[in-house]
This record gives sequence, structure tokens and C-alpha cells, in this order.
Amino acid sequence: MEGLQDKTVVVTGGASGIGLGIARVFVGFASRVVIADRDGGAAVKAAAGLASRGMCRGVACDVTDRASVDRAIGEVEAEIGPVDVLVNNAGVSSAVPFVELSDSEWARVVAVNLTGVFLASQRVLPPMLERGRGRIVNISSMAGKEGLPQLAHYCATKFGVIGLTQSLALEVASSGVTVNAVCPGVVRTPLWDDPASGILGQMGGERAWDAFVGGIPLGRPQTAEDIGHACAYLASDHGANVTGEALNVSGGQQMH
Repeated sequence: MEGLQDKTVVVTGGASGIGLGIARVFVGFASRVVIADRDGGAAVKAAAGLASRGMCRGVACDVTDRASVDRAIGEVEAEIGPVDVLVNNAGVSSAVPFVELSDSEWARVVAVNLTGVFLASQRVLPPMLERGRGRIVNISSMAGKEGLPQLAHYCATKFGVIGLTQSLALEVASSGVTVNAVCPGVVRTPLWDDPASGILGQMGGERAWDAFVGGIPLGRPQTAEDIGHACAYLASDHGANVTGEALNVSGGQQMH
């Protein structure tokens, strides 16, 4: 895809799930990919698994901690170069009835899903504005456009990501930087399957999964690479005139 070769791309939460699929797609387009993940060891291991396809490295980064974000991006800038594309993918969830939602769980989901987007974007944006070019792609969700039961905290953050995307896109449009969101539908990742916090275990297991998939007009769940290709389009020269959008990748399950 035009405009991605040799571009420095940082993918937060990239050691597994959707983030790893996004990283794999960008490596395939000859980008210089950095997997940034709270688990630095997992980030390095994931990057090593993609290294045979192209340049990829891992770095420890806790998106909820400004100092950690500053260190990680500073390391990328010093060793590879300025960040051309930031994909804010790091995310967490859980299924909890609203009246049982604790302060700590609310704070955890907001910190990763929304504050993390704020901190990482704020760190990479000044150099992008100075150079007059750059791409920020935020991973929201179809739950960022439509509320779902037991996911009030998750939905609130993903709606917030879209609002942040639109506001920031307008603010920096005249400076050559685009800001967009991608809204995945149903992707089977650790966010669904994690024994401790996976939402499937809290919402009925495989029957819940079958119900989600049964509502997809195109007849299959999305893959992490499906999301990666949407991100790559928005980051490429082909997406140069697209900003402030929230692109659904849901197999037709959501059409607004």
C-alpha cells in the first residue's frame, strides 16, 4: 500500500490479539513496526516472531503512565526515528452489571482505553505537527457507537475514543495530520477468552460467542488482520483525505 514503506509505526497493546494482527499487516507493507506493550517481554517475543517478515521490534510501554509512554516513544525516536503512524490499540474490558461495577474496575478500563489514547497521542503529536505530517489511528469498537448490557464502562470509553478522534482531527487538520478510528466488530482475542477477565466467561461462554457471530451479515467474525488492513488504509497515502472518521469493520453487523 502506497506511503507505508519505511514509515515508523507504533502499535500499542501489540503483543497479542488485534494489536499483533495490526503489527503483522504493517510489517507486510514494509513499515518499521514497534510493538509497544505493558508486558515488555511479550512485546519483544511478538516482534521476534515477525522479524522474518520485516523490521519489527518490541518495547515496554504502560499507556496509563505518562512517564512510561515518554520513555517508550523517546526510545523509538532515538533508535529508529520519528513516529509516522501511531495506532492506539491497547485496550481492556470485562462484563459487569452496572450496579456491581466497582470504582477500581471503572478506573482501570478508563485508564487503558481512554487515558492511554490521550497520553500516547499527546506524546507523538508535537513532532508530527512540526513535520507537517502524521497519522493517528485509534481503535474504538462497535460498542463505541451502540451501548451493550454489562459493558457500560467499556462502551463509555469507546464512545469517548470516537469523540476524542473527531475533536483532535478537527484541531490538527490544517497541519497535515489525520486522526481516525477503527471500530472492530467480533474478533476472537484474549479480551474475549482471558480466564480472569474475558467477557465470554462472564456472558455465557460459547453460546454468547455463537450469538454474536450469528448476527454478522457477512457470516464470519472479523480477524485481527481485517482490523490491520483498515488501519493500514487510513495510515497510507490512499487515506490522505480521510480524517475524523470511525470506520466499522464488523461484517455488516453495524452500519452507522
